Amino acid sequence: MTGNHRNTSITRRRAIAVTGGTVAAGGLAVAGYQSAFADTVTDTETTASASATSTGSTCMTLMSSVTEGPYYLDGALVRKDITEGKSGVPLTLRLTVVDATDGCTPVSGAAVEIWHCDAWGYYSGYTTANPGGSAPAESEDGSTANDKTYLRGYQIANANGVVKFETIFPGWYTPRTCHIHVKVHTGGEKEDGTYEGGKVNYTGQLFFDDDIAEAIFALEPYSKHSGSYTVLADDMVYDGGGASSGLLTLKAVHKSDPSKGYKGSLTLGIDPDAENTGAGSGGGGTPPSGAPTGTPPSDAPTGTPPSDSPSPSASASS
Repeated sequence: MTGNHRNTSITRRRAIAVTGGTVAAGGLAVAGYQSAFADTVTDTETTASASATSTGSTCMTLMSSVTEGPYYLDGALVRKDITEGKSGVPLTLRLTVVDATDGCTPVSGAAVEIWHCDAWGYYSGYTTANPGGSAPAESEDGSTANDKTYLRGYQIANANGVVKFETIFPGWYTPRTCHIHVKVHTGGEKEDGTYEGGKVNYTGQLFFDDDIAEAIFALEPYSKHSGSYTVLADDMVYDGGGASSGLLTLKAVHKSDPSKGYKGSLTLGIDPDAENTGAGSGGGGTPPSGAPTGTPPSDAPTGTPPSDSPSPSASASS
């Protein structure tokens, strides 16, 4: 990473303690780009693609103690497009949920929930929280997005275990690298436009290649946020494991023009019988000065996020 995005003051830290589950032997089952974005995929093809990239009959179980973070909110809407008019480089995200305990077979009906910051580092529900560096106020973006719901949503996995979201490339905030939060739920059901009941099988984060992030952050509106961007090697959560640690496979819609957007894919191996909410787990780090100080909505989690000290709701900058 070059220019004013480079962060040379933060040393590499490891914030993933294996307490919420175990990592099974074998490589992460990551479907190839072509199969991940094919318009039609059969159950047999999905299972074969996932199993082919694992070691023997075992795929990696992405159960970890990565915190859900201080910016999680209940009640996200079930929807494919989560942008609500927020500006940024388009991102089509396709995730495949498989059962790592049963030959990486698709988990039909799993609810995949994602949430992330906007191009300037602001989360819905915390729109006055300081993202670090220098950025316009969130209210200056000119969108009509709902300040409590933008860039949050659920999708229910189809028979192939696949969900698809339309969103934007996330921005960044100090001291974190660019990332998307993700939870996989099973056993619940869609109700009143959201997902209710069941349990959380996996709580994790999705990451982006540094070179791609650098190119994106040079574009409008991202470039209006200046300061020290944390690269993957210096992030407190990403542990360098590539796809097995949440690193997305990305492909540009137009190779010569990153502003046209990207398609990202990853296969998540879970244990449907396990539970990992991500609350109160994981490592921590020093938050930026004054961040976050925003006033959350009435249904937001309690506590003072983020903090060096563990709290009942979160124990790491996220």
